[in-house]
Amino acid sequence: MVLPLLPRTLPGFKHIKRYWDYRNNCCMAKILLGEYYVSRHDEILMTVVGSCVTACIRDSVSGIGGMNHFMLPHVSIDKWENTRVSAANRYGSFAMEHLINDILKHGGRRENLEIKLFGGGRIMRNMANIGQKNIEFVKKYIQTEGLTLLAEDLGGIYPRKILYYPANGRVRVKKLRTMEQMILQREKAYRRSLESQPIAGDIDLF
Repeated sequence: MVLPLLPRTLPGFKHIKRYWDYRNNCCMAKILLGEYYVSRHDEILMTVVGSCVTACIRDSVSGIGGMNHFMLPHVSIDKWENTRVSAANRYGSFAMEHLINDILKHGGRRENLEIKLFGGGRIMRNMANIGQKNIEFVKKYIQTEGLTLLAEDLGGIYPRKILYYPANGRVRVKKLRTMEQMILQREKAYRRSLESQPIAGDIDLF
């Protein structure tokens, strides 16, 4: 059987796992913790978030859009050299601005951007509410930058599976009631890696 050819990725995204999804008869791109992806094709972008947040952003005119998947680290400012902003804000801005910059770089226009937010669940029940911190950060970021928030499904206690169709802006959300422990372990490991590896470099927003 000949497999359908996947559409070519934009530069810088060859590391993203992509495959042909026969159920939807479409290319599927799987976005993992700490990743982001931008497409100008009719693809489905998929991720699973627990306390993390995913921002789905598109140019509503051209259809180019993408998705990120981020979590704020919980570290003190003294782990960051020569910066006046907190580590959490620095990392969150990094996650958002990379996604926005790549959409703009490949033809999107800032005034056409629309954003949908998902995640921020409280799945770490005996720990600080990391999900709420992620929610507060991303909503403040959008307000500060003057961006358009079109829809949100944030908070709660369950992880979510997100399917995003940047070509038309459609999103499908499924609450996952049996995967908390697996996602919790994955997020704990990722959080530890964030706290030991600071983000380097500055980001300029187009």
